[in-house]
Amino acid sequence: MIKKYEVNLTKHAQKDLERIFYYIAADSAENASAFILEIEEKVYSLEHLPNRNPLIPENEYFGTDYRHLIYKEYRIIYRVLENSVFVLRILQGAKLLEL
Repeated sequence: MIKKYEVNLTKHAQKDLERIFYYIAADSAENASAFILEIEEKVYSLEHLPNRNPLIPENEYFGTDYRHLIYKEYRIIYRVLENSVFVLRILQGAKLLEL
């Protein structure tokens, strides 16, 4: 049986989702809702095998062990601790993580 992790979104990640929604909703609220549901599906897929995704390049500078899941043009940045996954940020792919 595959181990199941608890997935938690930080306040920063929740704000990121909100910003993404409003950005897309400026053109279409329906598309914004659909896209947020897609991202949430990807986020919650981390409850199974979260270590399958690569470490982020910024770890070299920050001395961290964060990973990222790429979905379309977004990076879902997270950290695995024991039986939990903490989603730290959801950023456009071109943006680097800032601590």
